[in-house]
Amino acid sequence: MSADRGSRWSDLDRPPLNADALRRALVRTGGLWTSLDVVEATGSTNADLAARARAGAAEGAVLVAEEQTAGRGRLDRGWSAPARSGLFLSVLLRPEGVPVHRWGWLPLLAGVAVATALPRAAGVDTALKWPNDVLVTVEGEERKAGGILVERVDAAGEAVVLGIGVNVTLRADELPVPQAGSLALAGAKVTDRDPLLRALLRSLERWYGSWRTAGGDPAGARLQETYAAGCATLGRQVRAELPGGASVTGEAVAVDGDGRLVLATAAGLQEPVGAGDVVHLRPAAEAE
Repeated sequence: MSADRGSRWSDLDRPPLNADALRRALVRTGGLWTSLDVVEATGSTNADLAARARAGAAEGAVLVAEEQTAGRGRLDRGWSAPARSGLFLSVLLRPEGVPVHRWGWLPLLAGVAVATALPRAAGVDTALKWPNDVLVTVEGEERKAGGILVERVDAAGEAVVLGIGVNVTLRADELPVPQAGSLALAGAKVTDRDPLLRALLRSLERWYGSWRTAGGDPAGARLQETYAAGCATLGRQVRAELPGGASVTGEAVAVDGDGRLVLATAAGLQEPVGAGDVVHLRPAAEAE
């Protein structure tokens, strides 16, 4: 049973993360993760970690918040959830040796890391919506349960802050929009955030390591084929809405080597669209 839900910190279904145990499990010599901090509340873990990056923080810094009051998604869209109801974190990466033009794969890499970790750790099926949403199935309907935000940081040395948000125990009456979901609503067998966070960060470490070893080549790292296998967008008729009111409609047939979604149009053309150019990606029927 839950305690009085009038206090955001009194919900017994949502215990705090154990920062010391997480550090012991994840921060190790020779590993990617070099520090891990858990804060009770902050505006945005991405903004906080970007400030640390500018101050020279090492690659592998992890910042987790029990609550974000000004969380952001792609294109500065808001991301909010009750305290301790999800995983809200950012990690600092410095992908030395990887050409900058390959960095566009980082949000897709993070999506693969999350989507491959959660089925084992939580016992819930996941899928990916290009470019940066993690989907679960709630009452037969695909719902967004997670999102990813990658930001370049103007810092000493090349740096990227990668933010991940996953709704874990969000209840139906707490959903910010009807299209949202959570692991609990999808029937997850595990909603303890400690093992979920460990699984997520270990998965991210593995995929990032493979990608860097391959020099950022998504095919060489098996990232491109894994993303395509788990991408619910492929095979569907979609409409990519672009800045200025332009749009491209067609069947999503592939994700190319640059991480762009390739649409086969009715005119017989194959049009690639990049994540940075898409304002919205909707089912074609919904957009009509």
